[in-house]
Amino acid sequence: MILNVLSSSFLVTVSVAALTVTAAETPLSPAAAFFPSPWADGGGEWAEAYAKARAFVANLTVTEKVNLTTGTGWEADRCIGMTGSVPRLGFRGFCLEDGPLGVRYTDHNSAFPAGINVAATFSRDLMRRRGEAMGEEFNGKGIDVQLGPVAGPLGRVPQGGRNWEGFSPDPYLTGVAMAETVRGIQSRGVIACAKHYILNEQEHYRNRMDVQIDDRTMHELYLWPFADAVRAGVGSVMCSYNKIHGDYACENGWTNNYLLKNELNFQGFVMSDWGAQHTTLGSALGGLDMAMPGDGGRPPYGALWGGALTEAVLKGEVPQWRLDDMVVRIMAAYYKVRTGNYTTRPEINFSAWTKYAVGPLYSASNQTYTVVNEFVDVQAGHGKLIREIGAKSVVLLKNENSILPLKRPASIAVIGEDAQDTPGGPNACPERNCTKGTLAMGYGSGTADYPYLISPATAVKLQAASDNTVFTNISGNWDLDAAKATASNASVAIVFVMAHAGENFITIDGNAGDRNNLTLWNGGDELIKAVASVNPNTIVVLHTVGPVIIEYAKQHPNISAILWAGLPGQETGNGLVDVLYGKVNPQGRSPFTWGKSVEDYGAKLTFQASNPLAPSQTFNEGIFIDYRYFDKAGIEPTYSFGSGLSYTSFSYLDINVLVQSPTTYTAASGLTSPAPTYGTLDRTAAANMAPAGFKRISPYVYPWLVNNSSLFAVNGTSISPTAGVNGTAQPLLPAGGAPGGNPGLYDVIYTVSAVIKNTGKLAGTEIPQLYVQLGGKDNAFGVLRGFDEVALEANEQKTVTFNLTRRDISNWNSSSQNWEITNKEKFVFIGSSALAIRLNSTLPAPPALNW
Repeated sequence: MILNVLSSSFLVTVSVAALTVTAAETPLSPAAAFFPSPWADGGGEWAEAYAKARAFVANLTVTEKVNLTTGTGWEADRCIGMTGSVPRLGFRGFCLEDGPLGVRYTDHNSAFPAGINVAATFSRDLMRRRGEAMGEEFNGKGIDVQLGPVAGPLGRVPQGGRNWEGFSPDPYLTGVAMAETVRGIQSRGVIACAKHYILNEQEHYRNRMDVQIDDRTMHELYLWPFADAVRAGVGSVMCSYNKIHGDYACENGWTNNYLLKNELNFQGFVMSDWGAQHTTLGSALGGLDMAMPGDGGRPPYGALWGGALTEAVLKGEVPQWRLDDMVVRIMAAYYKVRTGNYTTRPEINFSAWTKYAVGPLYSASNQTYTVVNEFVDVQAGHGKLIREIGAKSVVLLKNENSILPLKRPASIAVIGEDAQDTPGGPNACPERNCTKGTLAMGYGSGTADYPYLISPATAVKLQAASDNTVFTNISGNWDLDAAKATASNASVAIVFVMAHAGENFITIDGNAGDRNNLTLWNGGDELIKAVASVNPNTIVVLHTVGPVIIEYAKQHPNISAILWAGLPGQETGNGLVDVLYGKVNPQGRSPFTWGKSVEDYGAKLTFQASNPLAPSQTFNEGIFIDYRYFDKAGIEPTYSFGSGLSYTSFSYLDINVLVQSPTTYTAASGLTSPAPTYGTLDRTAAANMAPAGFKRISPYVYPWLVNNSSLFAVNGTSISPTAGVNGTAQPLLPAGGAPGGNPGLYDVIYTVSAVIKNTGKLAGTEIPQLYVQLGGKDNAFGVLRGFDEVALEANEQKTVTFNLTRRDISNWNSSSQNWEITNKEKFVFIGSSALAIRLNSTLPAPPALNW
């Protein structure tokens, strides 16, 4: 196994087995930089949870500890992922379940709007409430870990298949959404899992793509939202499939040990994506704490951990402290969320593998039939919140002659397959693997079954009936003559179109997860043009997973309105009608940039690698993705990041910048305590064998040895690196010191205020956005560093205040391995989008910062 490490200006290649350095020099000590895997200190808000976890783990045997770290195998239990248990103490294994927008593979659960929609609301309140509601539903099903939220992919390329599971290609917006979602989920007794860590930015070659990235880009772009999740107290992080500088993410010393556990001081556990673990020792020493789903290794264990990990510990190849740290981290995350009203752990009441009440308890082995589904309804009226998010995430991109909101039109035509009910019901297409009916979520493991789905056609028809509006409906996309004939006779024609994407175990119309292009699906572009050719009041509704090319629609004189509705979940039709008819004044703002061509985005998706067996990808665009790249390249977008219209108007007045008096920034220094161990280590084979007479269920994964006379060779590297097993006190990184990084990074340096006034005749919500120019050619013209959700009555005004932290105005210095405020002049902008800047000011340099 080779670990590759970035320094300030060159790549350092470290052989883990021999610990040799091939570069002449480096500001980092390779051994100190990546090994050993840091043991959690359990301080601060984690202290109580760690006290409980340490007491629990001290009472466990080696095999009981291993059991809690290892998945029991694919379809081996009722949950998508399940660890072993501790029967002696009456502690069942951990139940882990997808996904980021609702409980996957169950019933009587909600299908929430996708992450990209909640980002479009620019509402911290809705981000938090969505997390709380999802946490309630996962908890109600007896699930311990919700596999979400998503900050990877961040959205480097607009065609990325799973971008919609996350929030935005802007790291600040994604970071806020991650933090609020994590707090919401964990407030309801469920461990949130921030995924996919890290640089898993496309579906093509996702299992082996080797990503090359510079240290600064890693910190300022891709690591940023994970730092926010860690600061919010996230209990688990899922490592991704890809490689980073030659090493798989789930055994990558740089990303797991150095960045996540040391610099960000992550206190929870690192778990693998399904099948992303590749070695026994490499993953254990490279920072993995829980292996999912657990199977996949060679005989005699059929797993890389389980009995294989037990062997490695007994042989001393994995030190006891490393195993203890794995389990303490897992249990601390459990105790951290099991507080307040959620101390009781509900029993698992569903099976992910059957919809029937009775089924196999261990699906993979088809043994032990019993009641596995109790059909517990966990929806609890969450449809109201889903409708609210759906409406408030609609982005009004165009509204000529104030055609919207609709005012009881004489007749209305709804046109397009995307407006319709799905034939056979909303869940007729497993994993949403088709393009039939309206699109309300992407496809793959990030989905959840709908309890119901209110289509736009159904919702508009009901509204039309109440208004005595003549309603007609064209349910297909391909009969353009019929669409034109219907549209030409309607006062208003609404065309519904879509673009789908998802995970690459599904291919739809040749799109293997990632989108092949940025055009609309099912002939959507031709349908729009046909309808607009005959109706001067054409409204276009876009249900898409991200940006599509719609410059022609923006310029078309007969297209009076364009709305991006994204992936709104089960209440899609109702939420849209709320906006179309003015029951909700739109506040959605685009969480991405709309280019005029795929080339406008700069960064490119690798569809065909020059070496398909060892694909490699260099993120040489650095920090310049999405709106940052458009500005740098001087490219005019169709619609900018952060853009969106309202049914009223707003003015921006009186920017004011105040310098605060922060504490002096002090780099973390000193040493950790030595690695602690908990309980005794009985190395005898007899103490680590299965109980006499125990009957194994194949292919269930167990922690026991299989032979009482010898220990089998461990699958993977057979020599542990000296630094990897070193449990002596280790140096702290200067940018570390607390969860999320050095506490001084979050000191407020400036407060920036402005007055926002509603100058229209209707109540509405404005989303003022604050951008900072950090100075110099190697920085973007502006980066998002604040936003607010300001509800205003007609003629009302409010003062909005933004706090700028030290982190917000810093750049990453690879040489010092720390954040720094440069001496380059800095500016602040406030506006209604990345391009619609209304106010600006310089940032005065506080004397203490020595600009």
